[in-house]
Amino acid sequence: MSENIFITDNFLLHSEAARTLYHDFAKAQPIFDYHCHLSPKDIAEDRQFENLYQIWIDGDHYKYRAMRANGVNEKFITGDASDYEKFFKWAETVPYTLRNPLYHWTHLELKNYFGITTLLNSDSAESIYNQCSELLRKPEYSVKNLLRKMNVKVVGTTDDPTDDLEYHKQLQEQNFEIAVLPSFRPDKSTEIEKGEQFVLWIQKLEKSVNFPIYDFSALIKALKERHDFFHEMGCRISDHGHVNFYGEDYTDSEVAAIFEKGLKGEAISVLEINKYKSAVLFELALMNKKKSWAQQFHVGAIRNNNAKMLHDIGPDQGYDSIGDLNMADTMSKFFGRLSQCDGLTNTIVYNLNPRDSEMFASMANNFNDGVVAGKMQYGAAWWFLDQKDGMEKQLNVLSNFGLLSRFVGMVTDSRSFLSFPRHEYFRRILCNVLGEEIQKGELPNDMKLIGNMVEAICYKNAKNYFTI
Repeated sequence: MSENIFITDNFLLHSEAARTLYHDFAKAQPIFDYHCHLSPKDIAEDRQFENLYQIWIDGDHYKYRAMRANGVNEKFITGDASDYEKFFKWAETVPYTLRNPLYHWTHLELKNYFGITTLLNSDSAESIYNQCSELLRKPEYSVKNLLRKMNVKVVGTTDDPTDDLEYHKQLQEQNFEIAVLPSFRPDKSTEIEKGEQFVLWIQKLEKSVNFPIYDFSALIKALKERHDFFHEMGCRISDHGHVNFYGEDYTDSEVAAIFEKGLKGEAISVLEINKYKSAVLFELALMNKKKSWAQQFHVGAIRNNNAKMLHDIGPDQGYDSIGDLNMADTMSKFFGRLSQCDGLTNTIVYNLNPRDSEMFASMANNFNDGVVAGKMQYGAAWWFLDQKDGMEKQLNVLSNFGLLSRFVGMVTDSRSFLSFPRHEYFRRILCNVLGEEIQKGELPNDMKLIGNMVEAICYKNAKNYFTI
């Protein structure tokens, strides 16, 4: 078995300045993970995973895509193979992920959580699986202790408005010292184009609020009631994942008629869909503003592209892609409409298509108000962009079009309790970018000045930005 000698203390840190910034300022900062998809149930119940497959591979669409690209049969990905057989197929794939971020993440996670400095491959698979699985069954590797091990202070889960937040309530009653807070993700309230699925979700919302939703005003009343409930449970962030922004002009009567058509299962035009989405998102944004929540917009993914696999194994299994839509006009109209009525709260925007990076950053800055520092944020490199190249480009675009010093930093956006080294990965990249420019004389060799900025980006800006 070969040693993982490249994950050293100075991994990705290619100058003395970078090493100083990371080790003296970034490394010890706590983690404020304000957007992820971790299970609050697993945290509340302090789940003990049985083996490495269950905590590390199950449900990870990044790994699924890599294994399919490597010719692994679906039986060993989402099929009925045993946990170890699936893990072994991942181990066989890892050497072929060289220059993919998965190679870095894999070995950072093995080192940081389990102290393993051996490269994962078919030769080392059995030993690593057994060693990690044995550790995972020990109390110190329970979910809560894994969060403590990574110095996590805040976890922002992602939750549907119909969720009763039972497990968040349990965590509050347990007085768990790490804040595990819900985030309001009302996407399904906008998805009128999904026909029967939309109607079924409205019926589920009716049960949550205990009154009928027969018109658009009742829908907004119901969403507001759930918004109020989430606020009482500690929520201070909403999250919206859409193909595009929506800024169509509409009238109240138009939207009311469109909603009624949707409830009846009648055909709805693309223009009507966009008007409806524009109206719902506008009302949701006003709710966020009223309660001083922050809001996030993850925009540009085209999901579930493979119709055959969607039918065979269901949604969200690694068949999503970067979208290719023009967004500037709708983004401008959406935020402009909110700005006109003083309805725009702290906002983070994330693009998925790299060609949109400069547009997103420049558009966001149009709506800063001179009252809140860093109010409009060009968010962290997201999904297909959250690798070394994407993070560097995001830092450069943000620096060129805004204030890097006000950036609220990285998130995991993950379902895995082993994903927190992504914060370390980002911090090392940040320090390396800054260290290189110090070395070139493009930034002052003032470690206190630059170091304070690093600390702010890694943790302190997020702590101040969100009203938690």
